[in-house]
Amino acid sequence: MTKSPVKTLYITDFALWIEQTVSSLKSQDYSNVDWENLIEEIEALGKRDRRELESRLTTLFEHALKRNYVNLPECYGGWEATISRTQQELSRILRDSPSLRNYFLTVYDESYQNARKNMSKEYESKSPDNCPFSKDVEILLTENFWHS
Repeated sequence: MTKSPVKTLYITDFALWIEQTVSSLKSQDYSNVDWENLIEEIEALGKRDRRELESRLTTLFEHALKRNYVNLPECYGGWEATISRTQQELSRILRDSPSLRNYFLTVYDESYQNARKNMSKEYESKSPDNCPFSKDVEILLTENFWHS
């Protein structure tokens, strides 16, 4: 079975495939849309956003744990900057996809445990078994996680 030129283009020149797919959709030329790959790409976008949110949440917890439980004052500034940057990035993700707030709560505990595991590989500091940080998304994305 021979692949159609549109499906072949998906494999050989992804950027051009996107351009032609968008053009076909805008002109409502649905017969020239590579539906199978388009659907696959749209599904992948949703998965990518969830992975990104989970990765950023893990990073947030990891640096908040370091800042609170690792006694290295010379590193505090870098950890605080990473916390702030990660909060901003998470805020943007949730601003663009508010429905991911539910997913945020779904991966909250797992992200915290992953952060604990990552931190323990780097430092011998003890951290709480259960997440000490707020489950309230707004607080989590705006608070400082440390005391002066």
